[in-house]
Amino acid sequence: MEQCGGAGHSFEIVKRLSNRGMLIGIDRDEDALSVAKEKLKNFSNVKFVHGNHDDIKQILEDLNINKVDGILLDLGVSSYQIDEKTRGFTYMQDGPLDMRMDKTQELTAEYIVNNYKEEELARIIYEYGEEKFSKRIAKNICEYRKKEKITTTIQLVSIIEKSVPKTHSEKQGHPAKRTFQAIRIEVNNEIEPLYLTAKNSIDCLKEKGRLCIITFHSLEDRAVKKAYADSIGKCTCPPGLPYCVCGQTTLGKIITKKPILPTNEEMESNSRSRSAKLRVFERA
Repeated sequence: MEQCGGAGHSFEIVKRLSNRGMLIGIDRDEDALSVAKEKLKNFSNVKFVHGNHDDIKQILEDLNINKVDGILLDLGVSSYQIDEKTRGFTYMQDGPLDMRMDKTQELTAEYIVNNYKEEELARIIYEYGEEKFSKRIAKNICEYRKKEKITTTIQLVSIIEKSVPKTHSEKQGHPAKRTFQAIRIEVNNEIEPLYLTAKNSIDCLKEKGRLCIITFHSLEDRAVKKAYADSIGKCTCPPGLPYCVCGQTTLGKIITKKPILPTNEEMESNSRSRSAKLRVFERA
């Protein structure tokens, strides 16, 4: 029995597996893998892969594994990445404008902020951050970088704070939250391949195997919902035919008609879980 999952959740999973199967922990962040390796050093049934869940088919092929019993995808940024100011994910502390989950990749938040055109910045901030003041923020970023290169999170926060009305911030929380989310998504290409990743993950499951995906904002959840719905399959035959002739087949069923949300206890112990949604698909 093999299971795939993010390295951050590997400790609890491998304890349950014991010696009955294998856990494959995949993470883009080498620091996260190092922590997982230390926590699981007493277990022999774990394989660690520095990679991206978008490449799940190739990763399993490289490991000579055809199908797995279960896959857990925990999307988005981790608490460690947010809390470590040198990674540049947080708007609450000053640090370098980085935001890379995989520190070996070239594209950084600093490059985006200093090189993307104003129109492209506005689009990213609006689409990925759902920020209504995206055009104003993008304009002020471009005005600022004419005089000085933007290299730190505190510089970017200052620009955003001057772009968003205080009355709006009082109602919606920290003014930089949405923009930082948008730039992070662009740096790590978190949304574009997600639909195909979910579909590929379903293809990698054994019969009755389950795919569990935890999302943290609406764009992720939307892509997962569409992948699940399309994997169910839908007959396209005209009404009135005595039997199906379109040949549509199903890959399985959705276990969670509505997403599983965190309990009050979970939200009290971890406020970052408030936006989490878990959706489960079972392979036919």
